[in-house]
Amino acid sequence: MDLLYLLVTLLLAPITQAADCAANHIIIARASTEQPGPGVIGSLATLVTQDFPGTTMESVVYPATLENYANSSAMGTAGMKKLLTTYVDACPTSKVVLMGYSQGAHVVGDVMCGGGGIGGSAMTPPVDAKYGDSVKAMIQMGDPRFVLGKSYNVGTATSDGLFPRQANMTCDKYAEKIQLYCDDGDPFCEKGDTLEVHLNYTKKYNEQARAFVKTKLT
Repeated sequence: MDLLYLLVTLLLAPITQAADCAANHIIIARASTEQPGPGVIGSLATLVTQDFPGTTMESVVYPATLENYANSSAMGTAGMKKLLTTYVDACPTSKVVLMGYSQGAHVVGDVMCGGGGIGGSAMTPPVDAKYGDSVKAMIQMGDPRFVLGKSYNVGTATSDGLFPRQANMTCDKYAEKIQLYCDDGDPFCEKGDTLEVHLNYTKKYNEQARAFVKTKLT
């Protein structure tokens, strides 16, 4: 076969993906101090897998510590970026959902919208549009980078979080894909003084988040 003909044929071939790629894939970043794995927000991921059998999931491996938070969140951001880009490169037609709780929510936002800069740490760029386009839903609960007044906010919060997202790392372009949950009194996403509020999002909002994800994957 003529080499030029073969190259042209390959270039014009439709995008395909491995047979073991799922139609839907969830990537999860757990909250600060939780044990490795999906953490409490894994309960939401389980609900989504019930709605869409065959959905796969994986968890970001990162410290998730409060000590040296800037380094921990940066490692989480790098880890989620790696999982996302690797999966999309292998499975370009799959739909991806990102989920994060607390520091994990911070990680989700920094991956998609750019971030870093905590305590003078290095800024980090967002993922390329190719990967962002494959993400169909972002669920963030108790995000320390919460900014009041965004269209995608859900809850009763009345002020910004500990590390509010700056104008150069806005998530506005992905607003229709995001649900960010923050309630009044949360010590992290609203600088409140009631830890119980921060720990209650899956109990309070899982069904609402589940319904939102369902609309994005249907």
